[in-house]
Amino acid sequence: MNPYLYATLIIISITSISSGFTTNCALEQKNTISLKFSSSVEPEIKNPRLEGLAFALDNGTRKSHSVAQNSAFVTGFFKGLSTKKAYGALLTSLYFVYTAMEESFDKTSDEAVKSIDDAELRRVDSLKKDLEYFYGFEWAEKMNPSQATQKYVKRIKEISQEKSYLLVAHQYTRYLGDLFGGQMMGGMATKSLNLSDGKGVAFYTFDDIPDAGVFITDWYNRLNQLDLSDAQKEEIIDEANQVFDLNIGILEELDGSAASAFWSLVWNTFKEKIQLK
Repeated sequence: MNPYLYATLIIISITSISSGFTTNCALEQKNTISLKFSSSVEPEIKNPRLEGLAFALDNGTRKSHSVAQNSAFVTGFFKGLSTKKAYGALLTSLYFVYTAMEESFDKTSDEAVKSIDDAELRRVDSLKKDLEYFYGFEWAEKMNPSQATQKYVKRIKEISQEKSYLLVAHQYTRYLGDLFGGQMMGGMATKSLNLSDGKGVAFYTFDDIPDAGVFITDWYNRLNQLDLSDAQKEEIIDEANQVFDLNIGILEELDGSAASAFWSLVWNTFKEKIQLK
């Protein structure tokens, strides 16, 4: 899935109450990106999202998903925010998925995968912090992957052995989506579940990336420079679409009320704005 869409779907669903949230999706509206130097000159460079594999992925994933699929994603995400139990289940699934992903990145010799595998994006350690917060020090003994999670993990392991370059689709879809929407979605989780500030949302926090816009631009430039055939690029686009469906599968398993989570977010945001909290 287009990671901008991943991050903005939820914004659209809560437009009336989300003015306090921030997002880096403003990059979507620009054809050029300005880089500031020490001098007063601020040259403009071409947005890497408008060419190469970056453009093909953004375009190929945006067009392929129906309104029903996008609605399922948004509804599922809000289900994950409905209770701490549901949110914990979501974090558990993500832990198994990201463990499989990052173990595959460590094992692969594929240069395409390695060239865009940045330590700043990796999420397993942050997920461990969140799971410890919700389940205590012995959290690992309580974790079991759901059926949809097992399917997701199986797919990651299959392609890592057979066509490891397809892992690029997983890097693009998950990591970029996390980074684009992280601040917003972490804030939503905090408000919906009444979490202590900064607790339980390490997954959505990227302290090692001070400027997401600059980081994303560099990442897309490297994505466009990957030495891949046209056929491989098409396969990566198809895989990115499949990753979106795998994520929906995880979200659909969650127990909880999307409506309840939505109104909890609305109410807590309202109280914050009128300084009742």
